Amino acid sequence: MAVPARTCGASRPGPAPTALPWPGRGPQPGPGACRRPSRPPRPLLLLLPPLLMLPLLAAPGASAYSFPQQHTMQHWARRLEQEIDGVMRIFGGVQQLREIYKDNRNLFEVQENEPQKLVEKVAGDIESLLDRKVQALKRLADAAENFQKAHRWQDNIKEEDILYYDAKADAELDDPESEDVERGSKVSTLRLDFVEDSNFKNKVNYSYTAVQIPTDIYKGSTVILNELNWTEALENVFIENRRQDPTLLWQVFGSATGVTRYYPATPWRAPKKIDLYDVRRRPWYIQGASSPKDMVIIVDVSGSVSGLTLKLMKTSVCEMLDTLSDDDYVNVASFNEKAQPVSCFTHLVQANVRNKKVFKEAVQGMVAKGTTGYKAGFEYAFDQLQNSNITRANCNKMIMMFTDGGEDRVQDVFEKYNWPNRTVRVFTFSVGQHNYDVTPLQWMACANKGYYFEIPSIGAIRINTQEYLDVLGRPMVLAGKEAKQVQWTNVYEDALGLGLVVTGTLPVFNLTQDGPGEKKNQLILGVMGIDVALNDIKRLTPNYTLGANGYVFAIDLNGYVLLHPNLKPQTTNFREPVTLDFLDAELEDENKEEIRRSMIDGNKGHKQIRTLVKSLDERYVDEVVRNYTWVPIRSTNYSLGLVLPPYSTFYLQANLSDQILQVKYFEFLLPSSFESEGHVFIAPREYCKDLNASDNNTEFLKNFIELMEKVTPDSKQCNNFLLHNLILDTGITQQLVERVWRDQDLNTYSLLAVFAATDGGITRVFPNKAAEDWTENPEPFNASFYRRSLDNRGYVFKPPHQDALLRPLELENDTVGILVSTAVELSLGGRSLRPAVVGVKLDLEAWAEKFKVLASNRTHQDQPQKQCGPSSHCEMDCEVNNEDLLCVLIDDGGFLVLSNQNHQWDQVGRFFSEVDANLMLALYNNSFYTRKESYDYQAACAPQPPGNLGAAPRGVFVPTIADFLNLAWWTSAAAWSLFQQLLYGLIYHSWFHADPTEAEGSPEARESSCVMKQTQYYFGSVNASYNAIIDCGNCSRLFHAQRLTNTNLLFVVAEKPLCSQCEAGRLLQKETHSDGPEQCELVQRPRYRRGPHICFDYNATEDTSDCGRGASFPPSLGVLVSLQLLLLLGLPPRPQPQVHAHASRRV
Repeated sequence: MAVPARTCGASRPGPAPTALPWPGRGPQPGPGACRRPSRPPRPLLLLLPPLLMLPLLAAPGASAYSFPQQHTMQHWARRLEQEIDGVMRIFGGVQQLREIYKDNRNLFEVQENEPQKLVEKVAGDIESLLDRKVQALKRLADAAENFQKAHRWQDNIKEEDILYYDAKADAELDDPESEDVERGSKVSTLRLDFVEDSNFKNKVNYSYTAVQIPTDIYKGSTVILNELNWTEALENVFIENRRQDPTLLWQVFGSATGVTRYYPATPWRAPKKIDLYDVRRRPWYIQGASSPKDMVIIVDVSGSVSGLTLKLMKTSVCEMLDTLSDDDYVNVASFNEKAQPVSCFTHLVQANVRNKKVFKEAVQGMVAKGTTGYKAGFEYAFDQLQNSNITRANCNKMIMMFTDGGEDRVQDVFEKYNWPNRTVRVFTFSVGQHNYDVTPLQWMACANKGYYFEIPSIGAIRINTQEYLDVLGRPMVLAGKEAKQVQWTNVYEDALGLGLVVTGTLPVFNLTQDGPGEKKNQLILGVMGIDVALNDIKRLTPNYTLGANGYVFAIDLNGYVLLHPNLKPQTTNFREPVTLDFLDAELEDENKEEIRRSMIDGNKGHKQIRTLVKSLDERYVDEVVRNYTWVPIRSTNYSLGLVLPPYSTFYLQANLSDQILQVKYFEFLLPSSFESEGHVFIAPREYCKDLNASDNNTEFLKNFIELMEKVTPDSKQCNNFLLHNLILDTGITQQLVERVWRDQDLNTYSLLAVFAATDGGITRVFPNKAAEDWTENPEPFNASFYRRSLDNRGYVFKPPHQDALLRPLELENDTVGILVSTAVELSLGGRSLRPAVVGVKLDLEAWAEKFKVLASNRTHQDQPQKQCGPSSHCEMDCEVNNEDLLCVLIDDGGFLVLSNQNHQWDQVGRFFSEVDANLMLALYNNSFYTRKESYDYQAACAPQPPGNLGAAPRGVFVPTIADFLNLAWWTSAAAWSLFQQLLYGLIYHSWFHADPTEAEGSPEARESSCVMKQTQYYFGSVNASYNAIIDCGNCSRLFHAQRLTNTNLLFVVAEKPLCSQCEAGRLLQKETHSDGPEQCELVQRPRYRRGPHICFDYNATEDTSDCGRGASFPPSLGVLVSLQLLLLLGLPPRPQPQVHAHASRRV
């Protein structure tokens, strides 16, 4: 007899249901929700007696049925447990596979992973690899200094005198708007032939170097031509380095003039739009060119700053921030009569990617008003630099002031804070077109060991916001050999396509003497760099002896990972390094914080911890035991760690010396055997050097078989460990088919397939036809079911992956299965290990019906359903009363596995909150589940639609038609400034591409890096059988929940929701876009780090007399002057700003 529907507000016979108190977790019932007036919470224990009585109450109008009693549901749970265990014992073959391993004990040896020895060996191998690159760097740097010293400067050098390969020549010839086509360049550019090289992922030429010159630098200037002339001699050194070490990748010299010469030659990877690459703005160059910095940027926002000038300042500050690395600290403030920070940061903060993003966004909100107060700005900056209660770089200290001009020299401030020692350098930037005397700005810079720059237009921003590095490099150059120390960078994306790399850097100094007094030159010539691909470092680490859940990782002094299996950025920002903190690569806890600190301090250590790990598919969290062992990598700032689960202390090594047995087992890999022995997937590993890789496993197996017909497993070109283990596991899993699977009728227990996967790389699926629907990764170490089974005792259920955005499962057209897997644990001579995982694939529909029978009042499937009437009382069950009773199995991640509701079968695999939000919330609030929230900093998001299509470049004032017709406007500062903006932009090729993201490729077509918030649920502290109420006033629901022993399942029985208005909230599991944790709070508790141990910020012999100039490297002074004179002839006289033109420097 069906139970009548209850409605909100309707009375319910009997005593009012007891409301379960909200423990304060999760969303509360919203306004208008159907619930009883709130009352003080009561302890859970006091609720148990009335709760135990509640199941005895009949639903309204249903005297024959009652909610199942607790012992009944416990009985159902036991039946479910027994059924699952029985099937796995018969078909899984765990015990039989143990016996097979023992019967073949003579075919393998048990080897031990000794963590300390392993990690020390890998650290030594990495040290040797990097040391070879260091020796090559030193040879290059010494040669470059000698070549430049011997070079004779040529004032009359011409473009046709220089012969070199211009890496951008091919792209520019194809582009009719390119600079050289427009100008008719006379440069003699080599035409080269290239060959494909997989090591470089490029076509290269080993006989020549290539040259890249930034777009906004004129190739024909005397400085550039002399630079090209003397650096040509580096070509032979590059070639000799490669002869001595054939594993060398890109060798690069980045010049302080902007010229990049690299070897071997390859065409430049031109972006879709303008190329903004400038070596001086690359992370490796910045790190190698100067010591760490403490920088305070102050921006004049007084009312005299016109709209265009303020926009130039905002752009300049953002470009300045891009010259800072993670070893630097910075703050940004605006000032007029008072000074205040532009962001929530009240002190210097690390110049990492996320903090710089906060600054860049805050800078856009600056508004000009008030009067100029240099004193307020400088006092604020000096106070920031004197604050010793915060973490900072403690090396170069500097103040960068952006202003449109002023008369005050604030000498009293400098006397108070900076003189006589002048430990803080002051750099001043005159921005925009104005009539102010720039002498005070020059004086400030010169009196404080800094430099004065002019930024008349957007075209001058990039160069003039990076050349302060030359000044900071002076003490380094004057320190001589003491400063010649190789530094290794953070991970970043290689501009030429190598992927993720680290770069060893070494500064190159100018050794020439200036003037008759032979005064020592203090200019840095540039930075020498050699790339090391992360993949080359990974090859030095043990891959498969550590097991599926063991791994090697490495971090630097900032705590950023160099190596880690979770370092997988989905998109990389060309302009920024890839900085993933160790505590973000894993789920953070106190133990890992201690390990991280010890590694940063360069200590050795070992620690066993209990921690949380995220599953490979990021849907689950498991609590596991891990052993961490770590050592420093000598001669570097890196530290290496090894992580091992206890069950990976030992591993199997095949000993297949019998070639007849090799051939016998190999035959079970042939497709001709699949019909009788089951389908075999082999892990796509590098078994032999000549093995062709393929993403299609059938194709890969074909390639493997063809190669094995030519070589033997003992061949020197093959990895004998991988190959022998693969063949051994092929034979062992075939014996499982022979002893267990072949004689069983899978249909009897509604099984779609049985399977076994091994550490050796074999996944055998039986019967063969089941392989058509097999979607798991053929590499067991990359299969979520495999890794989770190793970490969990008992049977691990894995429903098909679904979320609310995907189409429901099509049960009518597809055979949908649920994986159930468990690890095979061996004990051999007192040594325990888990070399394999076995399991079954359940037929969803058949097992959903079986589930209803097992959770019913029938003692077995053939017994007829019990009939209840007015004269006989019985409890509801999951089969007869499925219209009133909801029965489900949910896994440990909160995903639906089975349901007694037919309409929910196509929702199997969805997060249960998407199926029944109230019930999932109640399970969470009653501690059946807990959750772990984390952030994914490596996500990729779809690009935002551009908001300025058809508009002028951002940051540029657009005059109206009335302005153009107004003669007074043409004589104004606004017109002059706009013309200068246009003029410089045309010549520098950057005005029309003011947005760097557009310059590097079409934003409509590229994904961008973003932060995603992740939430994983896992079982909480409740293990016992449990009854409770979902509080919703008179619409409350009873439910019972119980964990199924030896599985990852929760059995839940509940009254069906009969009150649609009772919506208490919805838990979310899927990833959501996020801004990440609040940066303003994070900087108050910064993570531990250490800066480089060397600092060059002072030298008594430094000459600070060269301290001021305007825009550097004007691309074509004649054109600039002619156009300005032409304009002046047609305009009334106007005062000219006192701009000091910068003569091209000689190097």
